Amino acid sequence: MMNLGELEQQVMEFLWTKGPATGEEVLAAVGKSRPLTDSTIRTVLRRLEAKQFVRHEMDGRQFIYSSVREPRKVAAEAVRSALKNFCRGSLEELLTGLVDHRVVDSAELRRLAEKISVQEKALAKKRKKS
Repeated sequence: MMNLGELEQQVMEFLWTKGPATGEEVLAAVGKSRPLTDSTIRTVLRRLEAKQFVRHEMDGRQFIYSSVREPRKVAAEAVRSALKNFCRGSLEELLTGLVDHRVVDSAELRRLAEKISVQEKALAKKRKKS
């Protein structure tokens, strides 16, 4: 999993929210919070394409960029990487660390556990029918 830099993350968030866009549209949106040049955005888009986060299609002479990966998949890959690199592969260690450092509280984890349980039951029921 390749990590995204801050500017790359902003570009991806824009594409996930807006959908396909030209480099000029990306520059207009992302450039609101910081001064950027056209060449900077084009470099970021090329890097994202090399990392296989975006692809482009031609519309006349313009490149139209779109996301290749869904945000949830990117998040899952980042968590998998964090598990491997910082938690010796232990999900329990990750989750207790999130509670210990007040990223999530234990009540939220219980709600998530309930939601997962409901989803697993629905999946099991669906499998029985097929």
